[in-house]
Amino acid sequence: MDWLENLLFNPDSIAHIVLLYSFVIAGGVLLGKLKMMGVSLGVTFILFVGILMGHFGLTGNREILNFVQDFGLILFVFCIGLQVGPSFFSSFKKGGVTMNLIATGVVVLNIAVMLILWALLFEKEDLPMLVGVLCGAITNTPGLGAANEALSQMGYTGPEIANGYACAYPLGVVGIIGATILLKYLCRVNFAKEEDELKQEEGNPHIKPHLMHVEVHNEALNGKTLMAVREFLNRDFVCSRILQNGHVSIPNRNTIFHVGDQLFIVCAEDDAEAIIAFIGKRIEVDWEHQDISSPLVSRRILVTQSKVNGKSLGELHFSSIYGVNVTRINRSGMDLFATPHLKLQVGDRLMVVGPQDAVERVANKMGNSLKRLDHPNIVTIFVGIFLGILFGSIPIAFPGIPTPVKLGLAGGPLIVAILIARFGYKLKLVTYTTMSANLMLREIGLALFLASVGIKAGGNFVQTVVEGDGLLYVGCGFLITTLPLLIMGLVARLKYKMNYFTLMGLLAGSTTDPPALAYANQTAGNDAPAVGYTTVYPLVMFLRIVTVQVIILVLCG
Repeated sequence: MDWLENLLFNPDSIAHIVLLYSFVIAGGVLLGKLKMMGVSLGVTFILFVGILMGHFGLTGNREILNFVQDFGLILFVFCIGLQVGPSFFSSFKKGGVTMNLIATGVVVLNIAVMLILWALLFEKEDLPMLVGVLCGAITNTPGLGAANEALSQMGYTGPEIANGYACAYPLGVVGIIGATILLKYLCRVNFAKEEDELKQEEGNPHIKPHLMHVEVHNEALNGKTLMAVREFLNRDFVCSRILQNGHVSIPNRNTIFHVGDQLFIVCAEDDAEAIIAFIGKRIEVDWEHQDISSPLVSRRILVTQSKVNGKSLGELHFSSIYGVNVTRINRSGMDLFATPHLKLQVGDRLMVVGPQDAVERVANKMGNSLKRLDHPNIVTIFVGIFLGILFGSIPIAFPGIPTPVKLGLAGGPLIVAILIARFGYKLKLVTYTTMSANLMLREIGLALFLASVGIKAGGNFVQTVVEGDGLLYVGCGFLITTLPLLIMGLVARLKYKMNYFTLMGLLAGSTTDPPALAYANQTAGNDAPAVGYTTVYPLVMFLRIVTVQVIILVLCG
């Protein structure tokens, strides 16, 4: 039976380590599906199963555990960066500025409450453990990874901060949802009224496409070309069809307007009234029953050709070369108005209007192959990780800080992933990855990281928590969770008059907490919480990872 003993208990055996990880991850995922009062901890249960195994002496070679932990963290944060990168910079526009300020306020107050509790209740050497409590209180696993990485740079040999994380995490989830519920009663929220107000908000009018039929009444436009009209008006719009002398055709930049022409126009929503006032008046046209010289079709075309990645609509000359018009673009589930300066990305879906044969030529040019998108871009992923590790290893010296600051294995790959997801087309990198592929890589990375942290922390967990300050960690974590959410929630509601459904998603995003988002979605029954969550999530995730590293390097150095 030596083979069985070696398989179960030999920490240097690869088979034993793989078996241990498989059991911890599978057990944690299954337990994570259990709900208590409608709330589940999800994959975070992997951490607790790992702690349990570590407590009973089932562990592995320390160097192997460290490698799996770091690799899992890199994979996790890099995939997060790829996901949030396209919306990271756009989230600062218009209403997103206010929401990101509120979320930043939550981040700052979380840290402030933690530092106050540290000064009042703990010794100086307890700060690393309090950082672990902070990460658990805000349910932010990448922050825990970043903190561990920063501590390893400093040669830290104290207790595993994952113990503090594990103490604070369960009540962190409950505290986020509880704070959201308490805000409802403090602000006397009426769901019916919030729903009515939400219906009046129809997204970003600068990018949302608006479709309308207009008849030319302005005598000054008689004999002017479509390009001249667009320049006079100084607003972008697409004229996808024109009815002249009883015939329907696809206009191009040289098409001449006449009084009485009927146009099918697509424009940005907030430009609609100005265009109507300049051209003529809004009308209704039944295009299907008009005399069409060549049959016109409207078709969604998928961009899968890497050569098109990063090119603007204006560069591709759809109207002049192919005789079709692109009216709008769907990107990540959002419709965008097709301005000439809009850069195409692999994965975009174009709404193309034109003759059947011309639309087919455009489809061939764009690729339009769903199968091609299903194939993951492995080169981009590992090139990005390579660059991220290099970037994260660069020491940055700040006055007054004895140890140079490094973004490390968490911050470096995250920032590089955000940048290449947004600007990778300039380097001819195709950064599109299907949501299922991104989620799979991200979940594998997170599972490996949590299992490693749990197994390593398990040996001293009972001593640290039960015999030490475990209950104090729980209480501190609850205060770190709830006080900032209540304060900034009241500011958002009372000062900025933010819709409660949007606020629910914002608070969930400011703590990067999926269970809180699930609760908000279930309560609201609309997309507002998801909009609030995704608007603040990119910036918050970045701040969570970077700030814990700065805290440790500045205050523990």
